Amino acid sequence: MNTYEQQLEGLKEGNITSITIEKEHFLEFRKILIQRKDFKHFRGIAKQGGVVIYTYENDARS
Repeated sequence: MNTYEQQLEGLKEGNITSITIEKEHFLEFRKILIQRKDFKHFRGIAKQGGVVIYTYENDARS
């Protein structure tokens, strides 16, 4: 399991509250994120400069 997968699992399990992804790593991270069955539970909020902060929501977005 790579680092992004571990971080996503930690976020899902509540071990961490958020993941910060820099714009240089966004596409690599997104490839892993969209392969997950619970993809719609992760919420990304874009910040200035291309940084995205992901959190895990109990209710899937539509």
